Amino acid sequence: MSDLGMSVIEIDLGEGYALSDDPARLQPAAIHAYLTRSYWSPGIGRALVEKAMAGSHCVGVYAGDEQVAFARVVTDHATFAHLADVYVLEGHQGHGLASAMLRYFDAHPDLQDMRRWTLNTRDAHSLYERHGWERITGIFMQRFDGEATARATQRLDGAA
Repeated sequence: MSDLGMSVIEIDLGEGYALSDDPARLQPAAIHAYLTRSYWSPGIGRALVEKAMAGSHCVGVYAGDEQVAFARVVTDHATFAHLADVYVLEGHQGHGLASAMLRYFDAHPDLQDMRRWTLNTRDAHSLYERHGWERITGIFMQRFDGEATARATQRLDGAA
């Protein structure tokens, strides 16, 4: 729900789905309901979920008014980003919604030229590998771009 002065992005995904990064659309009760039953945060409290959302760059996917998918990124907006809490409700899987959220983060202007992206997953390695991630070990995956720092430095120094 972090708002760095960015404008809201809304994308029609077809099939009745819409992706949005509007913090006002996020449904903390629905996000908490899923996360509390997930393998990575069983029993997590709602206040903790909301605190994590407040310190993250969040995106949701909606079927009408119902939030059916969620993902968040914890980042310094300069060199590092960690993808977390990615889920798609069971009845909405198979429509490319997780991939749509990954493409959103890949294309977002505030998340360009990151040297390293990380994530942890127990069972979705193949999804992330299709999007350029590599396994490090066990649950750990990353995307590393050794040229990112030079590009970002050139871009920022050129803007000064």
